[in-house]
Amino acid sequence: MELSKNIFFNTDKLVENTKVKISYTGKLFQDASSEVSIHYGFGYNWDNVNDVAMEKTDLGFQAEIELNEGETFNFCFKDENDNWDNNNGQNYIFPLEKVQTELIVLDDEPTSLGTARKLRKSYLWSKKIRLAVYKLITYLPKIISGNYKRKLNIDEH
Repeated sequence: MELSKNIFFNTDKLVENTKVKISYTGKLFQDASSEVSIHYGFGYNWDNVNDVAMEKTDLGFQAEIELNEGETFNFCFKDENDNWDNNNGQNYIFPLEKVQTELIVLDDEPTSLGTARKLRKSYLWSKKIRLAVYKLITYLPKIISGNYKRKLNIDEH
């Protein structure tokens, strides 16, 4: 995912409490800096500020970041000579999405084998009903119109 020109992430969404790999090919990379670090924080107040040295590769500078909770992920870049790429004083600021919790089963919720069996039974019944409907739709018109031909065995010729 390209968030901005010369900044790439290995994911389509920036989600709280996940790791993300960021690749940077911006001004500091193009100016042949030998060391670049990412300076970042979370939320509108830049909470949990951190600096991480990025690894130089042929594809740019790269680092893996743990995204904390907050409304936004804010960052800028700095090289070994204190040159900054901070998006012309605006910093790079992108919204963070909340973790999807609808499908997470919490440990304190009791789950019973009976519930699993009921789900399995309802799944099997839905499969049987779908198969019956398919057969009705496929074969009933043929039977009504008289175009239904039984396959004859070779011995019946």
